[in-house]
Amino acid sequence: MLKSLKGKTILLGITGGIAAYKAAALTSKLVQKGAEVHVIMTASAKQFITELTLQSLSKQRVYSDTFQERDPSSISHIDLADSADLVIVAPATANIIAKMAHGIADDMLSTTLLATTAPIMVAPAMNVHMYQHPAVLSNLDTLAKRGIQFIEPGEGLLACGYVGKGRLEEPETIVSNVEDFFALQESVKSSPLKGKKIVITAGGTVERIDPVRYISNDSSGKMGFALARAARAMGAEVTLIAARTDEAPPQDPDMNVIRVQSAQEMYDAVTAQWDSCDIMIKAAAVSDYRPKQSEPSKIKKSGDTLTLELIKTTDILETLGKNKDKQFLIGFAAETGNTEFYAKDKLVRKNCDLIVANNVAAAGAGFGSDTNIVSIYDVDGLVLELPQLSKDEVARRLLTLVAERITGASL
Repeated sequence: MLKSLKGKTILLGITGGIAAYKAAALTSKLVQKGAEVHVIMTASAKQFITELTLQSLSKQRVYSDTFQERDPSSISHIDLADSADLVIVAPATANIIAKMAHGIADDMLSTTLLATTAPIMVAPAMNVHMYQHPAVLSNLDTLAKRGIQFIEPGEGLLACGYVGKGRLEEPETIVSNVEDFFALQESVKSSPLKGKKIVITAGGTVERIDPVRYISNDSSGKMGFALARAARAMGAEVTLIAARTDEAPPQDPDMNVIRVQSAQEMYDAVTAQWDSCDIMIKAAAVSDYRPKQSEPSKIKKSGDTLTLELIKTTDILETLGKNKDKQFLIGFAAETGNTEFYAKDKLVRKNCDLIVANNVAAAGAGFGSDTNIVSIYDVDGLVLELPQLSKDEVARRLLTLVAERITGASL
């Protein structure tokens, strides 16, 4: 993968937290990697670190005042917004995150963030209680849904004296994330999955007890949707088979979307696509059991107990594994303990080429989250271990690995 940042223009936004001092090292490391770095500071950031420091490290003019225009032939915040290949906000305070979420443009940085069409990475840094506040979590969720990428803060002793999550990630790790971003961007541009037919399942199946009650799995569909978006971006022909989900599937006219409810409907839809597909990714949470009998009308309450008899559903992944020919088969293993053991066992029993495992009990990896923490295994063991990343980022990295496996080329 590409590790040089030569030729890349990075706009670095620095906001007013004690972690602003780390922006000096971040600027220096990005410049050393070959990037052209333009810095925008908020007024509060200048209370912690000087413009002169960032100017000396970046070898570029530092911006902080929207109205301090030095070139009458251009508008600085528009020029900066247009020139960026990537925008990084590090550290990102709760304040700038709120401004981004609500479209507030009251200083140089927030105005430029609204004007840019470049990808944006946000590295939050704040007190642990601020980071966990419902308002901040809501704003982070809003930004994630818009495609903003996050570099999760680390855990440890914070400047305020608390110990917990909220510490700005180290500059070396942020640079590594930037390198991976551009490397993946290059692989997407090359359309490594062009001409490949990929079938992706998403969501949780619904097994009816009666017309108003059902059994299901706690799956939002977000991981499957992220995979579908990434596969389309890499040039694949995508069929998305979605059961019950928390949100609508991607609005892509070139994506074939099939909606299903039950495990049987999922089985029928998947097997209908199986022979013609090149890659099958089973990210859906399919019910292992269904009611033996589904009542045609609502069951009325009577007595203190109700006995429900369940029978096994068809194991779709196992069926595909037994009938695998040319297809590259990927399964998901959502576990709550002994994740590696169960994932490897599932990989072998169901004849998968790769298994993507995550401990859904871990913070940042559970159902409904916009982030995930996964380990990817093949028959030889661990292939790739990913820290907490957005599900879109996990999807891009997984599909880059798949493209390398099926083409034999290093991307």
